[in-house]
Amino acid sequence: MTAVKLSGRILFLSANPLVVEAQLAGTDFDLSAAGPLRDDISTDEITPVSACIYFDHRLASYPYTGFNVGERRPIGVDAVRHGGFAVTVAGARYGKGSSREHSPAAEMAAGIRLVIAKSFERIYRQNADNLGLYTSTDFGLIDRIRRGEPIDLDELIGAREALSSAILRSGGLLRYGARLRSAAASAAAVPARHPQTFFQKILARHIVRMPDGDQSLRPGTGAFVRADWRFIHEYFTGMCSELMHSAFGRPARLWERDTIVAFEDHLSYSHRSPLHAEGRLKAGVKMLSDAHREFVRLYGLRSHGYLPGGEGSEGICHAVMAERYALPGQLVAGTDSHTPHISALGCLAFGVGTTDMANAMVTGVVRITIPEVLRVELDGSLPRGLTAKDIVLRLLAMPSIKAGAAVGKVIEFTGAAISELTTDERATLTNMTAELGGFSGIVAPDAETVRFLRERRGLDFTLQPWMCSDADAAFADTLRIDCATLAPMVAAPGDPGNGIALPELKPRPKIDIAYGGSCTAGKRDDFDRYHEVLVWAAARGLQVPSHVKLFLQFGTTAVRDYCVQRGYLDAFSQVGAKLLQPACGACANCGPGSSTSSGQITVSAINRNFPGRSGPGSVWLASPPTVAPAPLPASSYPSTSCGADANAKG
Repeated sequence: MTAVKLSGRILFLSANPLVVEAQLAGTDFDLSAAGPLRDDISTDEITPVSACIYFDHRLASYPYTGFNVGERRPIGVDAVRHGGFAVTVAGARYGKGSSREHSPAAEMAAGIRLVIAKSFERIYRQNADNLGLYTSTDFGLIDRIRRGEPIDLDELIGAREALSSAILRSGGLLRYGARLRSAAASAAAVPARHPQTFFQKILARHIVRMPDGDQSLRPGTGAFVRADWRFIHEYFTGMCSELMHSAFGRPARLWERDTIVAFEDHLSYSHRSPLHAEGRLKAGVKMLSDAHREFVRLYGLRSHGYLPGGEGSEGICHAVMAERYALPGQLVAGTDSHTPHISALGCLAFGVGTTDMANAMVTGVVRITIPEVLRVELDGSLPRGLTAKDIVLRLLAMPSIKAGAAVGKVIEFTGAAISELTTDERATLTNMTAELGGFSGIVAPDAETVRFLRERRGLDFTLQPWMCSDADAAFADTLRIDCATLAPMVAAPGDPGNGIALPELKPRPKIDIAYGGSCTAGKRDDFDRYHEVLVWAAARGLQVPSHVKLFLQFGTTAVRDYCVQRGYLDAFSQVGAKLLQPACGACANCGPGSSTSSGQITVSAINRNFPGRSGPGSVWLASPPTVAPAPLPASSYPSTSCGADANAKG
């Protein structure tokens, strides 16, 4: 057996900032002395957006620089690297949020070889595996490591499923991946031996035969699947290029190049972001952009980039994939944790890290650990003024979800309320399965899907009989929500799971910024909601006060053009809303709508409000019809300052 010697120090990411600061000053602790560990540490905290301009050895300076505890960020630039740490220990749901592989890459570059946590989010752990960073949930290792005892490799990876173990033994996915070059050609449908969920049926049609993979479709086993579409955006392209060329040569031979789409969508408003105005970040944005465009040029990829004039882009990657490319029954992989957005069309879409994408570019296949399926039944009809965002914020607030009931699972949304939701609204549900911790969300295609494809894309699509879950298919569990009883929801700053029914929120926060946009809330239906409220306000001469800002940002140029055609822009202008061209923008702290000081309060229709995610201030999450009236004079809506009444009045 191979022994792993972890000779550095152990860094406990404690819930006590004094413990963290003491460790950085040279004091070592054991587990009991470290006190309670921080749960829910997001990748935004492991590597904040300011670190993601790098994709090489410079990442070593930045692990945990966004780590927030006690309203402080105790870990500075180079602190981990200079502290001589080799092991990190944290609480539950470590690595939640973004699919950025920068996080485990930064940890490894700084000397971290093992992360021990109570539980891990799916994308983070897979990214760590792919890079060769060990992860474990065995807290019994801590004392042994402190004594200087070598740990057998089998103890670190023996409990993992066969494919993860094989990849780790190989030193990472790309070293393993040389065996996958022709794997996509071996994809063949696996015959059904029992009733299947819709997810399992898609998987069975895309599974690839591999020696270490599993074709049984049993949850927990590792497998490779053929992707119908692969897409990447500029935050990841430079790193992907470096990894791919180091493993496969330059230029590499791409698998089915026509099914790869490249997007430059995240940073097109960075010139108006105070965070990115500093010279280092400004230069870093250019470096990312240059690397992305060179990759697109080198391989002649299908590309969606900046609009003429350099402000805004053609659209947010997964929103454009839903508008133009994906079809029911397909499998889509993208380098964004909100890739499940696309699954609203009745396909299987999920986020992957950079190494996974570098491998998939060449091989056409993507590694997964087969998840269980959680059914969420949405019963009843949504009251007027409520949206899919209210549903998902209610889900996120459920104790079982907060305890991890959805982590790593595919979430199939079904029930009477689903049949009433448009594809745009369904996309809000599947999009935010990332916040639920899920592998993906999925909605079986129906007449609404056919309507969407016909009206939005001019396609005459015919549903196939297999495109649904079998009546007696087995699910890991079923959660039910009576949509008829829902109230408007908001999520308090810090985590999307901090849900509160709006009527129970007292006192109401006084806001400085209202932001409507992002992939979650920049669709046509979302702009219908913004307009419904704001045209009512414009007709009464209401305007956004000078000390408050209201930003509305289109998700794609198709959404913008729709709003122009419908005459929405007049009402937006009359109330004083600032309109922005498509981009991820404020959601990723990359443009107008982000806070600029810690004292600012934002109400936002984005999907995440992790510390620092959209600037240094506090972010409340809400639905489009709750965000739209929030910056208007409070006296306009006698019983609310956050817009619930406007849902009825609009």
